[in-house]
Amino acid sequence: MLLPFTKMHGCGNDYIYVNCFERTIDAPEALSVKLSDRHMGVGGDGLVLILPSDIADARMQMFNADGSEAGMCGNAIRCVAKYVYDYGLAKKERLRIDTRSGVKEIDLFLEGSVVTSAKVDMGPAELRPERIPVNLSGESVIAREIEVGGKAYEITCVSMGNPHAVVFRDNVDDLYLRELGPLFERHTLFPDRVNTEFIEVIGENHLKMRVWERGSGETMACGTGTCAAAVAAVLNGYCERQADITVHLRGGDLVIRYTDESVFMTGNCVKVFEGTVEA
Repeated sequence: MLLPFTKMHGCGNDYIYVNCFERTIDAPEALSVKLSDRHMGVGGDGLVLILPSDIADARMQMFNADGSEAGMCGNAIRCVAKYVYDYGLAKKERLRIDTRSGVKEIDLFLEGSVVTSAKVDMGPAELRPERIPVNLSGESVIAREIEVGGKAYEITCVSMGNPHAVVFRDNVDDLYLRELGPLFERHTLFPDRVNTEFIEVIGENHLKMRVWERGSGETMACGTGTCAAAVAAVLNGYCERQADITVHLRGGDLVIRYTDESVFMTGNCVKVFEGTVEA
């Protein structure tokens, strides 16, 4: 099968996007593994299917590079919204995209007739341990000490459609994530595995972040992880609620606002190229 695709990225978080409004993809899990390989495939952090929806302008289904399906992806949903608008599937500057974590509303920002960035209402942050999930007691997990690889770390746990463990430290550049990341990801406390964000506070409402994503490893950025990091920073007293929090990632910056009702994420969405692959 010759499969047309579009390569896009949000803040360096790159995925392979396939329009499924008029086609069906069999075994998308295996296809994601094959296409995501950066040496023998297209290369990307995973595969995103753009599908029709009865309750929104489109539906998003996202698979990590290892074939596992994710509940949500903040960087990918901005690119899905860009695709839906730019390719004429829905010509509205406020879109509704259906995900496994519910329908998200997205405001688009255009230059000429092309979407260049978007603001996503990611919904409220989930702090209850059983809903994240993390096998710890209490109403929330904030600065809770656990042991990982024989060392003590304080974690703050948040779900933004995916489970996240946020760790604050003085310097994130000296971390060897290829060793440390999998220890967090597959820790027995996290029954569904976990994304881990390592955060350095660099100024008032400014954070620096590196992330290890379950199923993908270290990535240039993680939208839901950035939201979780901002929420954790507020809960730990590093940043202000109702303020724009700028998070610096390897792939660029995202701006997060944590309010009493929801978490809002603003960032770019960039088309890299189109192609056709034999799948």
